[in-house]
Amino acid sequence: MTERFNQVAHAWDNGDIRQNIAQNIFQTITSRIALFNHMTIMDFGAGTGLLSFKIAPMVKNVVAVDLSTKMLEQLENKNSINLSVKAICQNICKEALDQQFHGIVSSMAMHHVENTEELFKAFHAHLKRDGFIAIADLEAEDGTFHAHGNDGVYHFGFKRDALRQTIENAGFEHVRFHHAYTVEKERQNYPIFLVTATKKS
Repeated sequence: MTERFNQVAHAWDNGDIRQNIAQNIFQTITSRIALFNHMTIMDFGAGTGLLSFKIAPMVKNVVAVDLSTKMLEQLENKNSINLSVKAICQNICKEALDQQFHGIVSSMAMHHVENTEELFKAFHAHLKRDGFIAIADLEAEDGTFHAHGNDGVYHFGFKRDALRQTIENAGFEHVRFHHAYTVEKERQNYPIFLVTATKKS
């Protein structure tokens, strides 16, 4: 999976679909969660930083976490004197970062993670007290969303009730689902949700 992302990284931002997804997820996050300039945020599965660089001007800093070195190279190329995002290539489910965050955001990365129970436990461990998650991904679909095939895709979207249980079992409360965007392609619609929750104090 990582190798495929490395191969397509140079052209990842081309076209409208991924740009529109990131923009609408960002707008949904900011309509539901107050971001402040003292906050440190993790963007999980950040890729080329399409979401990271929208969040970054609103907070103290954003740490972009991904497994693809080439994706993170594209992200780092966007850094400037006025706006920058720190990139870390690390599997946080296997090796924790040495810091905690006020919040964790993610756009369309969760379906590439095999063990979601492990993932949300890792999120919980990386959050400060009362920290939040804002995770966007596909509603349950029939496996046709990825035109390239499903190599490295472990979930054909998610059913809300089952995901809510996973999130609550990991130690979160106030789990809320919000519609973020609908991708329309080849005469089929693929809704995307944003799920928010807070770490139990």
